Amino acid sequence: MNPLNIAVIGGGAAGFFAALSCKTHHPDAQVTLFEKSDKLLAKVKVSGGGRCNVTHACFSNAQMVKFYPRGGSQLKKVFMQFSTQDTIQWFERRGVKLKTEADNRMFPVTNNSQTIIDCLMNETRKLGVTIKTNTPVTFIKKESTNAGTLLSIGLVPPTGKGAGLSAEVSTQAEVRQVDKIIIASGGSPKLAGFKWLEDLGHTIIPPVPSLFTFNMPQERIKELMGVSVENVTARIQGTKLMSEGPLLITHLGMSGPAILKLSSFGARALSEADYHFTVLINWLGNINEEKLREQISTEMEFLRKLKIANKNPFHLPNRLWLFFLEKLEIAPEKIWDELSKKELNKLMNLLTNDAYKVEGKTTFKEEFVTCGGVSLHDVNLETMESKTFPGLYFAGELLDIDALTGGFNFQAAWSTGFIAGKLMR
Repeated sequence: MNPLNIAVIGGGAAGFFAALSCKTHHPDAQVTLFEKSDKLLAKVKVSGGGRCNVTHACFSNAQMVKFYPRGGSQLKKVFMQFSTQDTIQWFERRGVKLKTEADNRMFPVTNNSQTIIDCLMNETRKLGVTIKTNTPVTFIKKESTNAGTLLSIGLVPPTGKGAGLSAEVSTQAEVRQVDKIIIASGGSPKLAGFKWLEDLGHTIIPPVPSLFTFNMPQERIKELMGVSVENVTARIQGTKLMSEGPLLITHLGMSGPAILKLSSFGARALSEADYHFTVLINWLGNINEEKLREQISTEMEFLRKLKIANKNPFHLPNRLWLFFLEKLEIAPEKIWDELSKKELNKLMNLLTNDAYKVEGKTTFKEEFVTCGGVSLHDVNLETMESKTFPGLYFAGELLDIDALTGGFNFQAAWSTGFIAGKLMR
């Protein structure tokens, strides 16, 4: 029996892990990884500020899936086969130790993404995976013969001028017959980038940006760029979308984990709103106006003779506190005891329900992520095989799976890649 001939499309994290898993579990297979550009593992290189946020130190699958706005419930089956702990062990068995930081993000102890790249490249050489760069796959087709079903792919050799992945056959294409195909070509910001997969019978969920910051061109709060608040609650007015966490004021508007999380869970709704909406900020986290009133009443004994500008009982950054006083037209020299009931009510409302108009977004480039892609209804998540095109497997971000920043998108790539390579039949 001839050995399996496997084509892996895509030279990113999921593609490499799929190729390595395939060669590990099917050592006699001929595994070739095709990358349309001259760059391999490009996203691994820049992730985490060049340190590579490999995964997240969450060891409960039930908790892990909560970090995925799309695909979370379906990933339970995936993580049962290859979990965060499996990722850690996989790298450590190959000499790459990982460390956990205070926010549970995990990085190589070297703090250098090249460590992860070198590990993956060394493993491909050790196992005998063939890598072809500058070689776009231009089509995939299936035909029935007396000997059974044949899969074939069209390749543009390095000297060709192929424009990349498409459903059209290039006149310069080399046709290669293969037994199985793993597609790990990554996400696309445009629907046209998925047309070749739609032409194969797959349902495509239209892609829209996820993980982005909020632009506020008309809001003066931008003048406080660099100011951060440790814990806020952010909500989108008129929706149920809400998130908690640190917030960072930027020269364009707002960023930080609370905003990025909100953008991720609200990706489709905010796209439909054309990124024009109102965000409501509770600067005190989960303290509501009623609790705040009680807090101020309790502390007023100590506050009443102090200047309001000098005594901020909420541990907010001083620049932000002075900005609030100016916004409310409260004189900073005023003492707490002189605040009118109306001024106090306005202050409490601002602290717990401050409104800002958002008019646009800015892509969080380092962790560029889109939601959308191949519908999970078209994929058997126990094997990662296409339900509509037998012999075709998927891994990574071209699936309708996306997560918050923090190593979760890489974990999905490692897990789906591992399964696709292991369980091909």
